[in-house]
Amino acid sequence: MPEVRTWQLAAGAAVVGLALAAGAVAAAGPWDSGQRKAERQRVAAQSDAGGAHHEVRRPKRPAPAPSAPGVLAVLGAPATAPATAPATAPAGLAKLLAPLLGDPGLGAVHTASVVDVATGRQLYGKGAADPMTPASTIKIATSVAALSALGPDHRIPTTVVASKDGKTLTLVGGGDASLDRAGLGRLADRTARALRDRGTTTVRLTYDTSLYAGPGRHPIGPNGNIAPVSALMVGEGRIDDRTTGNAGRTGDPAGDAARAFGRLLSERGINTSAEPASGRPAAGSVPLAKVLSVPLSALVERALTNSDNDIAEALARQTAIATGEEVSFDGAARAVTKQLAKLKLPLTGAHVADGSGLNRDDKLSASLLTALLTRAADPAHPELRPVLTGLPVAGFSGTLQTRYGATSPGTGLVRAKTGTLSGVNALAGTVVAPDGRLLAFAFLAGSTPSAEAAQPALDRLAAALAS
Repeated sequence: MPEVRTWQLAAGAAVVGLALAAGAVAAAGPWDSGQRKAERQRVAAQSDAGGAHHEVRRPKRPAPAPSAPGVLAVLGAPATAPATAPATAPAGLAKLLAPLLGDPGLGAVHTASVVDVATGRQLYGKGAADPMTPASTIKIATSVAALSALGPDHRIPTTVVASKDGKTLTLVGGGDASLDRAGLGRLADRTARALRDRGTTTVRLTYDTSLYAGPGRHPIGPNGNIAPVSALMVGEGRIDDRTTGNAGRTGDPAGDAARAFGRLLSERGINTSAEPASGRPAAGSVPLAKVLSVPLSALVERALTNSDNDIAEALARQTAIATGEEVSFDGAARAVTKQLAKLKLPLTGAHVADGSGLNRDDKLSASLLTALLTRAADPAHPELRPVLTGLPVAGFSGTLQTRYGATSPGTGLVRAKTGTLSGVNALAGTVVAPDGRLLAFAFLAGSTPSAEAAQPALDRLAAALAS
């Protein structure tokens, strides 16, 4: 296999390497809640991946990538990664990629774009401006929109309010699809403590999901990859202990969350008089307790690393809230498109139908995807950095955990968002090239015979950029 230099592997596997092509380490990025910490945990635990058709098997994994101290040392050595390294030649890329794009596994309809992140120059393109069904790679667009509208530090609240007389509690969903049982337990602790301070031990419990409008069921229909989209849910509506991937989902995530909250209150000495009912807070209700999600930066990383459809749809709706659009599938799509337009991205032919990519009506071009990635690396937009840090690492994390083996030149160097629907396969991300440049790439295939045939072909394309 082509020789992969230690500095190149280090720069590709580590977050700080993303700034190599831009010429400076983006220290302003929201790293504390970000991928450096998350990757240590993920590489150690290697949890199953989620999203549509992204379940993983577990072959023998490659050795761990070099540690952060080694990376920092490399970045401080101009001789190994000079800022003046010659740009990858477009003619050479065409000769390299064209045969790989002809792989039968990619079918007859496929497009490609490769861009030098530092300059924004397109080094290779094949139908790069043609709209294609992006599948889960649209999560890159959703994430950029949410971060630009809200900022990386935004947190999503779940609150409890009490009526004036203190006899009715309302659990109010704020759209936090990441709320888990531990978070609901903390909310119950705070609520019970506040009620005891008031001398109240019996209440009526209601729950409010009115933040969201329109249908809650995704157009794909009942599906183990996504729960009904609700402003209130716990554990993404899963009915088993899995936290990622395809799983059985409840048809009533808000009602289930409210019932679980009622049980938690009972365990803490607060009795609820009846089954929780859906309804808005009574006039004059006052806040009683609240829990917040992790920062938006971490939610974006989770959505991208694990291809988490529930969080992606929540990010799109948070964008709708921030921009004054209706908080529905249609309103969220308009909000995402509006934010991308503000960033002056190439939207010709683009159509956003959802936040997750499960909708086949979504259309993005390869050039738009590489423009999104390039904008996320722009030092002028540090708020977008989690889009890069959230990309799975080839052979190590998320939906690329079991793709790329120990002998692949892309292992540890390719970071990319996967996209998979029946007959649709895509890969879009970044890679550190042998000349030290950070490249953004997008490969979209729209008539593939199978994921088993298409995914290795896409992986070879990305790996070729690293060799």
